[in-house]
Amino acid sequence: MTAPSILPALLLSLPLVLTACWAGGAVCKRLGQPPVIGEIAAGILLGPSLLGRVCPAATATLFPPDLAPVLDAMGQFGLLCFMFLLGRELDPEVVRGERRTVLTVALTGLVLPLLCGALLGLALYGPYAPETAGRLPFALFLGVALSITAFPVLARILADRGLTRTRLGVMALTCAAVDDVLAWSLLALVAALSGTTSITAALRTVLLAVAFTVLMLRVVRPLLARVLRRTGAVTTFALLTCCLCLAALTTDRIGVHAVLGAFLFGAATPRDSPSVRQVAQGMSQFAVPFLLPLFFISTGLRMDIGTLGPHLTPWLWCGAILLVASAAKGGGTVLAARAHGSDWRGALSLGALMNCRGLTELIVLTAGLDLRLIGPELYTMLVLVALTATALTSPALTALMRQGPPERQRSRSALSSEAEAVGHS
Repeated sequence: MTAPSILPALLLSLPLVLTACWAGGAVCKRLGQPPVIGEIAAGILLGPSLLGRVCPAATATLFPPDLAPVLDAMGQFGLLCFMFLLGRELDPEVVRGERRTVLTVALTGLVLPLLCGALLGLALYGPYAPETAGRLPFALFLGVALSITAFPVLARILADRGLTRTRLGVMALTCAAVDDVLAWSLLALVAALSGTTSITAALRTVLLAVAFTVLMLRVVRPLLARVLRRTGAVTTFALLTCCLCLAALTTDRIGVHAVLGAFLFGAATPRDSPSVRQVAQGMSQFAVPFLLPLFFISTGLRMDIGTLGPHLTPWLWCGAILLVASAAKGGGTVLAARAHGSDWRGALSLGALMNCRGLTELIVLTAGLDLRLIGPELYTMLVLVALTATALTSPALTALMRQGPPERQRSRSALSSEAEAVGHS
């Protein structure tokens, strides 16, 4: 299908997709769930799980094979814009002096589910591992999949609740960022063990990811601050868009997902620039409500629940995986937070947030499917586990927050800006 012939299909599917996303998100929001759950559910209903089985001709008309990459690319760019905006909002001053706590919580929340998931993988190897997967790579991959925190979904939950700039929100986002960087590095190691790349390449990925992080925060940040002082809004928009794409491309080429490049570039962008604020406002009014839902719905379009069949065994395994993943990830986070002086409410809230899965885990699961480390049946089981764990995050957080929202922590720059505003008035 050529570009001109794709356009009518795109113009037909976009209104349906956006309406389904809006409706699914609105229903979930009324139920106290993050809108992303409804958006992924809308994709599942429009995909082979429901519409593809009830009316295959409608699916072929609305979503021809050549259109799926277009929707996915648009959604991927919306995701990158969202991660850039999130990185720009992240204020490291809130957790300054607590780096040891962040590192301990992140590592505990990664290592414990990694070990438990690997042990569970040994039990699942016989019935669910493809013939091409070795026992060790299969077990390690399942451990990596269960140790993931869905960074973008977590960010969206925090943003919807107004918790992004609180100590709890920044702590959760920072720990999730550390976990995801380490998890992607471990995924590169698993790929090396599976024979698709070398151990040297896996170590190279880790070192380059660390070097890129240092480069963005130590070199790019001050350089951008100097350049943006002399640019207008139009030039700033072009410059930030180009740098955003290049940063995401760099981490993608390194072997760590492109979303982390977008996030790190957002963290390196000065928050006090008027032109940057103007660009960020325009981006949030278009990319987040229009492009980002396309990513979530494209995820649902690739999933087929029918692969599990009517048998009880796969569903029992789904429950076992969910139990192990939630207990290991949430429990490890709570214990580490308590060991560093957090009260039970704060530790449990952090544990609930870190147990949020979904988008990032779906990306990892897709990578495992491409590497032939897992098959379609286990892929579907793990996707259902990810969605269920994400759906449980919001009610758990609501129950823990009934005593009142956490106090909003503000950075010194924000306080000084407010003082200056009061002085002018």
